[in-house]
Amino acid sequence: MGMISASLSATERNQSMSLPIHAYFQGKIVPYSEARVGVLTHGLNYGTAAFGGLRAYWNDEQEQLFLFRAEDHYRRFLNSARLLLMEFEHTPESLVQVTIDLLRADGHRQDVYIRPLAYKEDEIIGVKLHGLRDAISIVALPFARYVANDTNAHVTISSWRRVDDNAIPARGKIAGAYVNSALIKSDALQSGFDEALVLNQDGHISEGSAMNIFMLRDGVAITPPVTDNILEGITRRTVIELLRQELGVPVVERPIDRTEVYICDEFFMTGTAAQVTAVTKIDHRPVGAGVMGPITAQLRIIFDDIVRGNNPKYHCWNTPVYP
Repeated sequence: MGMISASLSATERNQSMSLPIHAYFQGKIVPYSEARVGVLTHGLNYGTAAFGGLRAYWNDEQEQLFLFRAEDHYRRFLNSARLLLMEFEHTPESLVQVTIDLLRADGHRQDVYIRPLAYKEDEIIGVKLHGLRDAISIVALPFARYVANDTNAHVTISSWRRVDDNAIPARGKIAGAYVNSALIKSDALQSGFDEALVLNQDGHISEGSAMNIFMLRDGVAITPPVTDNILEGITRRTVIELLRQELGVPVVERPIDRTEVYICDEFFMTGTAAQVTAVTKIDHRPVGAGVMGPITAQLRIIFDDIVRGNNPKYHCWNTPVYP
């Protein structure tokens, strides 16, 4: 492994060096060192894989680890796999139980990120989806912030366009499609930004490199519709409900023009990894007053309280890991 760049934040360095303890692999929980595939694996060579991302949040007072909206995440995960002609006997409920067993085996007492992966496991040469064996793996590892500067992010509009649904479906987490995200993210970071916004083929803002986006204008929250080549985000759905029910903010799903984001009042990004990330500058232009806005600040507090199991109203979204 090469040296970790000195430019990485302390959080990023810690996450780069942290490896899972166990993995769910070939139908059982094994030491992570035993979860290995060959270099000819189809999913590795051709991107014929789909993945998911879940978080589990540690509540110190309750001494409990809570999975957040686990069944919803696994339902989307299996739908992503279906786009690649994958079939599994697993259900969202059975995958949640596997994840609980994995987390218990690891004994985590901190915030955790969980990565399920569905992949074509044959070791062959040849581009196709049918007639191949499908496999699932799951790992979990300690995880803090995805965007280090998550209260004051400075983003740019990428020169790369978002993948189109008629090329690679963006609504699912298709592994090969994330080369698009990697190009977007590296260009942004190497240019001194924290993140990037991406235009779709129609020239509208679709999302960040790997997160959904929201802007606020005149008291209304606006986010692109699921038909604008965005991931059908679980955190996005959560935030839409919280804005409406907890903060009384109307939410409109519609296309967003590029220049609209330059004159909006607030802007934030959402995702399992990104959670609720406040954006305060876009292409060197301040968003609103140039600091995190009041709606974004309130939303972050509400969201953190819910995911840690502290709000009884939303306990249906929390799955406790430990008995």
